[in-house]
Amino acid sequence: MKEPTDCKRVATEIVRELQSRGYEAYFVGGGVRDMIRGEPPTDIDIATSATPDDVKSIFKHSKLVGAHFGVVIVVQDHVQVEVATFRADGDYADGRRPEKVTFTDAEGDVRRRDFTVNALLYDPITDEIIDRVGGRADIEAKVIRAIGEPRERFAEDHLRLLRAVRFAARLEFDIEPRTADAIRDLAEKIKLVSAERIAEEMKKILVNPGRERGIRLMEELGLLRHILPEVSDMVGVEQPPNLHPEGDLFEHVMLMLSHLDDPSPELAWGALLHDIGKPKTIVYEDRIRYPGHEAVGARLASDVCHRLRMSRESRDTIAYLVKRHMGFKDVQNMRLGTLKKFLGHPSFAELLALHRVDALASGGDLTYHDFCVQKIEELGEERVKPEPLITGHDLIELGLEPGPRFSQILSTIQDEQLDEKLTTREQALARARKLAGLKPSDG
Repeated sequence: MKEPTDCKRVATEIVRELQSRGYEAYFVGGGVRDMIRGEPPTDIDIATSATPDDVKSIFKHSKLVGAHFGVVIVVQDHVQVEVATFRADGDYADGRRPEKVTFTDAEGDVRRRDFTVNALLYDPITDEIIDRVGGRADIEAKVIRAIGEPRERFAEDHLRLLRAVRFAARLEFDIEPRTADAIRDLAEKIKLVSAERIAEEMKKILVNPGRERGIRLMEELGLLRHILPEVSDMVGVEQPPNLHPEGDLFEHVMLMLSHLDDPSPELAWGALLHDIGKPKTIVYEDRIRYPGHEAVGARLASDVCHRLRMSRESRDTIAYLVKRHMGFKDVQNMRLGTLKKFLGHPSFAELLALHRVDALASGGDLTYHDFCVQKIEELGEERVKPEPLITGHDLIELGLEPGPRFSQILSTIQDEQLDEKLTTREQALARARKLAGLKPSDG
């Protein structure tokens, strides 16, 4: 992993080389913003008057990655730095990319960017900050403000509607009123953005400590309804006050997000979606209940992941977290084999983390969480997830053919091994022969 100091050092060397050849060159964007805020930048972009061909001719280890946008990746000391020619964008017909790009000067380049806090230039050679859009004042005021007319900026790239939320959440900034009003008015346009781009922005929001504020802002600005209506539907959904003193379902989920500590994207999504089945299953009996909400929620969560074009692996993990999040209520009464299966699932660590924040967000009872932690320590990895005593190859050698009965025998053997009724390979083979209706082995 590259260190922040490496990024800054290499980027400074690139700027120095470009300037020595008579070109303008500056750090630009989020890296400058973070340096002003006292945060070491992990990525630094460079804007320059040099054309892509100029950049490629100067730096031996470079590659053109955005010919249309004048972007070259320069590699030095295993650090990649994006170097882009000053450009002005033409009309945006598709709400994503300009139809035409022309090279321009530094002034034109910063004014086509999204938000003032991301449009500062910094000369690392003279240690000078160049601010043509009021970005430094907005950083000091902790404000996200679109450059120029907000509606024009959002019309150019509809993803900026969501990016404004991400920056506000991550930086703990407010969105200034005109920019916020434009987001509310144009919120439906977010549906025109590709699912993959939305999913990437959502991931950045959810893995960041400001995730709770990000989702709240999405709801307040009308974006959540168009991106995740299943989550927006949780607003105002009642919960039993004795079990959930925190308030309605949406408040419960927000509290869970606030308790997450450096989650994986799948865990963060699992926390956000774990109760999306409740609005569709709520019934009023002796108290408020949501029968089968976890199964309904798992299907809905899978639909959400599919809609956002997430990977199959992520989709399966998130659906598992949603489907099994209620399983902890039975752990103290499970037979040993069933408990081991529960504890031994490949994604159980994330399920346990989900249960922990679920408990913390609804009364704070960690009894089941602590029981599972104790059992894992007590049993150890080898007993929770033992190597199979026999495999399908062993059944084939006994003369069995793969099929439903074949799978059932293997499953039974596995269950009895987890229950520790079978502890040796010989016992497992004898049990398999008996289940298959074969005579005991003479050996």
